[in-house]
Amino acid sequence: MEKLSSASILFVVLLNISCKKNSLAGGGGGGINPPPPTDSVYNPTDPSLTSTIGFFNEGWKPKSFTVPDVIAGSVASNSATDSLTIDVNKVLVKVPPYVYGANSNLWSGQTVNQPALMQYLTDLSPNIIRGPGGSISDVYFWNGTDANPSPPDAPASLLNSAGIATTASYWYGGNNASWTFSLSNYYNLLAQTNSTGIITVNYGYARYGTSANPVATAAHLAADWVRYDKGRTKYWEIGNENYGNWEAGYNIDPAKNKDGQPATISGAVYGSHVKIFVDSMKTAAQETGATIYIGAVLYQQLPANFDYTSIKTWNLGVLQNAGSKVDYFIVHDYFTAYAANSSVSDILNTGATIPAGVMSYVSQQLTASGVGLKPVAFTEWNIQAIGSKQSVSYISGIHAAKTIGAIIKNNFGEASRWDIANGYANGDDQGMFNNGDEPGAPLWNPRPSFYYLYYFQKFFGDRMVFDTLKALNSDITTYSSTFSSGQAATVIINSAGLSHVVAIDFKHFPAGSKYYWYVLTGGTDNAPFSSQVFVNGNGPSTATGGPLNYSSLKAYSANLNGTIKINVPPLSVIYLVADKK
Repeated sequence: MEKLSSASILFVVLLNISCKKNSLAGGGGGGINPPPPTDSVYNPTDPSLTSTIGFFNEGWKPKSFTVPDVIAGSVASNSATDSLTIDVNKVLVKVPPYVYGANSNLWSGQTVNQPALMQYLTDLSPNIIRGPGGSISDVYFWNGTDANPSPPDAPASLLNSAGIATTASYWYGGNNASWTFSLSNYYNLLAQTNSTGIITVNYGYARYGTSANPVATAAHLAADWVRYDKGRTKYWEIGNENYGNWEAGYNIDPAKNKDGQPATISGAVYGSHVKIFVDSMKTAAQETGATIYIGAVLYQQLPANFDYTSIKTWNLGVLQNAGSKVDYFIVHDYFTAYAANSSVSDILNTGATIPAGVMSYVSQQLTASGVGLKPVAFTEWNIQAIGSKQSVSYISGIHAAKTIGAIIKNNFGEASRWDIANGYANGDDQGMFNNGDEPGAPLWNPRPSFYYLYYFQKFFGDRMVFDTLKALNSDITTYSSTFSSGQAATVIINSAGLSHVVAIDFKHFPAGSKYYWYVLTGGTDNAPFSSQVFVNGNGPSTATGGPLNYSSLKAYSANLNGTIKINVPPLSVIYLVADKK
């Protein structure tokens, strides 16, 4: 073997020291490393666009990180319990802009005249807001007025889940009363918050309408909305959770129906109707020179044995009849067990597993049916735990952060959290803001979930990248990213009651001299479901919520000299960005 001269050995040592100073190569180990291979250079490559994202990425834009005002942060001095290595060259997905979406509804009032709420929503930057609501969409007539709220062929009563006739409660877009939300103000909301729309048209009318051809009539109503919209909205949904017996049109009275529809809906019935909606709506779009994308409703998981037939056969019927006709598919999930007093672990364990399970199931369904993969939109999600004020707590906020990361990681094209504002219901409120009925809280006071989602966007880049976590246990979840402006970032979520110290190293990253972070923790009220959130130690001035000066709160900062070590308190979320050279 050829021996190196003393001069050659010295050159290699100096070269390695220089490389170590100019790039964090990961691992955090000591000693002399060999010269970096050519692939150690910062050179990320975007993967091919995933079919389940598709056209939802058309609005993607490069994202630049703005260094916030800072204060000196405390650097962890004790030994690391976990190690995280972030490979900035391995891009998992360009982050779709519409995964941060929200849901509006029709009972929160004409909110566009509320400056505080509009500022909160603008700061939150959901990018896409769904309207007019969820199940209410299937009894909504967008062109209704005070004089003519619903068409004459909309019956005075509808059948409930038990098949019993109950008085119909229709909603209409021209209602300008203070307690509801008009269609014109939905468009106004989009404009004020720099958001695009995703609209759910009334499919239920195709079932319960009493005209000679109710499907064509309902499809024409939807097409007229497309004409009225004039290209402002690209994304349209046909119906809402129509497989469910809680939806208008699930049961109909065959004696009042004039086109031979069955008493109870099925996926095949819905799918055959969807094709008619698509043809009518696409024709309308062509007339206005607009491009629109139309989605159909799928069931999000393997049906249980106790589920009724419409759910068990829903996806097959939809896909066989309309799978090739629609542009994308729609799923909803409320993560936790229905109406259960769920524990902290019950809630947080679902944050990462449910999006992965839903995407796996839907992808399998699409592939098995021969339709193939198409974009998937998660247009409603939240938790449905009740009894301990879970929904208004910081635990719901941690869950939101965990879920958004999983939605991105599992290649959903769109996601809208339910909802902007609702009703307090003794703390069982899924709304992100107080609608005025929460004791001791000011009108539109942001709930903890707002803060977790606000800082997620602020400190998460436009590309999710690969990371490797070597963990003490399963408490920690991480999602890492890069900004087009060059910074690297990670979100560290601690879902349990044990403190951790996470050591962070980067591969292929030309590190700068500083890193910045926010740490979000809960309060001590209503343990373990505090309705308060603290951001870098700053809490609310009232009994619930968080610091209202969130946009000007200083980030912690420290020198970036090698491996980062960060303290991760129990039940907390860390949002961290490392500066580039």
